[in-house]
Amino acid sequence: MISGFESIQLTTLILIVVAGFAAGWVDAVVGGGGLIQLPALLLVPGIAPVQALATNKMGSIFGTATSAATYYRRVKPDLRTAVPMAVIALAGSFGGASLAATLPSGLFKPIIVVALVAVALFTALKPSVGELTALRHEGRKHYVVACLIGMVIGFYDGLIGPGTGSFLVIALVSAMGYAFLEASAKAKIVNMATNAGALLFFLPHGSILWGIGLLLGAANMAGGYLGARTAVQQGSKFVRVVFLVVVAALIVKLGYDVWQENFA
Repeated sequence: MISGFESIQLTTLILIVVAGFAAGWVDAVVGGGGLIQLPALLLVPGIAPVQALATNKMGSIFGTATSAATYYRRVKPDLRTAVPMAVIALAGSFGGASLAATLPSGLFKPIIVVALVAVALFTALKPSVGELTALRHEGRKHYVVACLIGMVIGFYDGLIGPGTGSFLVIALVSAMGYAFLEASAKAKIVNMATNAGALLFFLPHGSILWGIGLLLGAANMAGGYLGARTAVQQGSKFVRVVFLVVVAALIVKLGYDVWQENFA
């Protein structure tokens, strides 16, 4: 088993750091950084897929924690909604991670591609959605909907993962009525919890490559801090544009995977 940096070329380590920084920035703005970070980890010689997934989660939690703290200081998201949502999402992520080893990811990828296309069309064809916060639910229903979103997307993150932050953002915008910026702020708190839930499963199994994970975490922290500051300064319109770009990239990546697995 790989324990750290053994037999890894300097160019590969540099690529991992760059990927970690870029992933942290993208995750902080709209989510979807795993699209950049996970493929970079798979370049490590001899790494197993489960080691890549676990180490990816470790690096990501540093970035999401940093961006969540930055958003909290500058946007002041409502913790009465975000914290219960995060707790439910953590439990869902742990459940998803425990099931991940038993189900083939190829079973879900076509469904995810269709869902991402629908999300992209919805966002592109309704430019006014997410510009301003206009909550759709009040009282208990507001918290019930938030917790349902946390449970479903948390389970998805533990089970499969790609696009979790993007799904959180669009769910908070479309189902709850938040502006893109505030949705991103809440999504970071929830995403931090889903990463923690998956890590709670992976830790006892010894799947994390600690040296690489800490290096990735440092790069993620820097990217997450800069990304959160950029999003706050540029506002919801900027977040919406980046969201569409990331979702388009996810569609291309997962669509290519589906093609390779079923038709190539």
